[in-house]
Amino acid sequence: MAGPAAKKAQAQGLGPCTSTYTAVFQMISPAQKKALQTATVDPQRIAVRTPDKIEMPAEAVRASATFSDDDLGSYTLEYLKNDWFITD
Repeated sequence: MAGPAAKKAQAQGLGPCTSTYTAVFQMISPAQKKALQTATVDPQRIAVRTPDKIEMPAEAVRASATFSDDDLGSYTLEYLKNDWFITD
């Protein structure tokens, strides 16, 4: 969920997402981390592109903490190999 911050860190020369993800996760507040544990998604805010591909904007996330697009970003999810994966 911290994709935008990871992309920003990589652009600033801190390395690829795979090596900086731990640092990016630390940028999320403790309240936001706790809220993500019970977060849900509002299906009315999801854009279904095909039966196995959806667009999920940050505003679709329902949680006890507030998140912006800068916090979570918007994602393309695809159903591949019997599970959903973020592909973009």
